[in-house]
Amino acid sequence: MSGRAALALAAGLLATACSGSTRDVTPGGVDASARTRALGAGAALLQGDAPVDALDIHLVGYHPLADDPDHQMLAHHYCRQVNEDFAQCALFDGDGADANLVGIEYIVSGRMFEGFPDEERAYWHPHNYEILSGQLVAPGLPERVERELMRDKIDSYGKTWHLWPTNEGIALPVGPPRLAWSFNRDGEIDPALLARGEQETGIDVRERREARAPLREGARRQVGVERLLSPRPARGRETRILPVRWRSW
Repeated sequence: MSGRAALALAAGLLATACSGSTRDVTPGGVDASARTRALGAGAALLQGDAPVDALDIHLVGYHPLADDPDHQMLAHHYCRQVNEDFAQCALFDGDGADANLVGIEYIVSGRMFEGFPDEERAYWHPHNYEILSGQLVAPGLPERVERELMRDKIDSYGKTWHLWPTNEGIALPVGPPRLAWSFNRDGEIDPALLARGEQETGIDVRERREARAPLREGARRQVGVERLLSPRPARGRETRILPVRWRSW
């Protein structure tokens, strides 16, 4: 199956994917009044929502903050693949209708990233380890289809801003936006966070890692894989599943 055919099938299957995982926090404020609910219902009948409908690819991944790697969160990405080199995603803290919008991510191909000046590259995190480790997943898709979706993201980069740390129980999106990064080696992610993601998605990360082994061939070393390195020990028990040459890709 070609990557394009797999993505076409994926779009159809996403419409039937399960949803409804618990959000991290209930926003502050008084409950919506009957008038407010009525206005919302009327708008839903009379107004279009084409930009939101176009966010038809659902990915689940994990983000550490670039300036505070111990601050880690799970993010549901709802994305639109604009063209072969560019995608844009809205980030939520769950996949239910009441999930909170917590950030945004833009994704570019490796060839587009190579055209960026150095000062711009500093905002973009690499994706190869997320993909090859099995940590980035597309819930609801057959594994074979998902693998083709991930194949198209090999060598890509993301620019991610988190606006609301609901994982800390904060009830409103206060404070400055925070640049997020990617995990790039085994042992960086909090095992409890990884376990939560596996429970929410029903996907075993180790199994996905093994299934994606064919994607390693041809993947390039990326810029930014060293950003989270520090004297601090890795979180949890480090599992060396990938060959050593892949641990920082």
